[in-house]
Amino acid sequence: MCSDEALLTAAARGDQTALRTLYERHAAAMLRLIRRLTSEPAVAEEILQEAWLAVWRSAAGFRGEASVRSWLLGVARRQAHNQLRRSRPQLTDLAEAEHVPHPGPGVEEQVMVAAERTALREAVRALPEHLREVLGLVLVEELAYPEVAAVLGIPVGTVKSRMSHARRRLGSMLAASRLEGTGRR
Repeated sequence: MCSDEALLTAAARGDQTALRTLYERHAAAMLRLIRRLTSEPAVAEEILQEAWLAVWRSAAGFRGEASVRSWLLGVARRQAHNQLRRSRPQLTDLAEAEHVPHPGPGVEEQVMVAAERTALREAVRALPEHLREVLGLVLVEELAYPEVAAVLGIPVGTVKSRMSHARRRLGSMLAASRLEGTGRR
């Protein structure tokens, strides 16, 4: 198996097979990142294609300061931000939204799990974008802090600080949510 660096170098020379191999290795992670930035699956797919076109065009510009994976995620993030800045948000009628029930062993447990997930999801959504972004890259994409720093173009210390702020805020919000649920304050 070729390293990602070797594949990117080959892609920069016009090797489509190398680009395809990189796509197979990293497209899923790039799509997950893009989907966290837009709720429209079709838009996410379109942005992913634009991101790979940008990778094809700029592969020779890879300087090796970060891993290829981090660089690819950075390209995807920039393409998503560029595309979303140009487009206007489309509103969807909530009545048209699909509801997929969460499979679980019992109704009580399902209700408790759903409440906890809802509280966590709401708490994460309430975070400022810069904290959500770092949280997603660290916890969902499982990137190391230096890789997150490379993707976002910020110092590693800033990544650590944002993770610390995100954890503290989530802890406070979830604790407050639990107190509200018990009727205590």
